[in-house]
Amino acid sequence: MKNILWNHILAVRTQAPLVHNITNHVVMNNTANALLAIGASPIMAHAREEIDEMVALCQVLVVNIGTLDDVWVDAMLQAARRAQTLNKPWVLDPVGAGATAYRDQVLSQLIALHPTAIRGNASEIMALAKANQSQTKGVDSTAQSQEALAAAQTLHKLTGAVIGISGETDFIVSDQPVVQIHNGTPLMTRVTGLGCTATALIGAFLAVIKNKTEAMIAAIALLSIAGELAEKSSRGPGSLQMNLLDTLYNLTADEFKNTLRIES
Repeated sequence: MKNILWNHILAVRTQAPLVHNITNHVVMNNTANALLAIGASPIMAHAREEIDEMVALCQVLVVNIGTLDDVWVDAMLQAARRAQTLNKPWVLDPVGAGATAYRDQVLSQLIALHPTAIRGNASEIMALAKANQSQTKGVDSTAQSQEALAAAQTLHKLTGAVIGISGETDFIVSDQPVVQIHNGTPLMTRVTGLGCTATALIGAFLAVIKNKTEAMIAAIALLSIAGELAEKSSRGPGSLQMNLLDTLYNLTADEFKNTLRIES
């Protein structure tokens, strides 16, 4: 598995997929830089007038609902419909799912357009699946990732999407055995938007990897390992953010394979 995942990382580096992002204001710069660091090419575009052409131009669509307004919602729905029509993969980040009725309404509309993959924290996945009355505190999770496994399995059955649950342990749920990734560092929770970055990287891998489950595993493993290694030379969240980008760019096969802790 480690060799397969590393080959997927090389595929992204060599094929440089175009990744269309409709994402939130907070993370746009960080997301674009992370995509560039792994070898992908980010495009950040949300104007409805160019959505159809942009989705056709790019190889994958990333939709992140972090900072919603009616104009952006229309663009997200238009883009997802276009991706569905063109049979292109798209990934959904349900930021703050369960926090407000408006957010849940938008997510219901997006889910109906069959995302290829969904990544969120435990609370978001639980709220999205309506598994229970889990409370969401802003964009932070109030539940542990393993608590959302049943919800993720329900969500996968409902949508057919590969589901990623971010947390101290990351879980990937699909029609294959559940995969657990035990990498990362608590310091990553002190940098805003690294979950959003994970979603964007998943998009890049979906663009070039046929096996969608392996695409998500590779993307999440790559970011978690980069964060873990970057912490060793970081004094806090500011330097971690800088060192994370450098590690994504410079990561070697030996570093990846020797650091990865994965089980299924």
